Amino acid sequence: MLRIILIVSIFITLSGCSDAAPVPVSECAKVVAHAKKVLGDKAPNTIDMTKQCKEASDEARGCVLTADKAMKILNCDM
Repeated sequence: MLRIILIVSIFITLSGCSDAAPVPVSECAKVVAHAKKVLGDKAPNTIDMTKQCKEASDEARGCVLTADKAMKILNCDM
């Protein structure tokens, strides 16, 4: 249940990341790897995260890459 909440939360709201540099969809592997590192054992599976990354905006991917804590990732619109 917690993983589902994290998945939904990660990819719903964007706030506080407007200064993040845009990241192209070709960098999704890097974005997902970073998110998994930050989220640790609470990270959703790689397949779901990759799909959501590919559907996200360049700005949202940049937001995730600049996040250094799980709560910051939750603020990214993925």
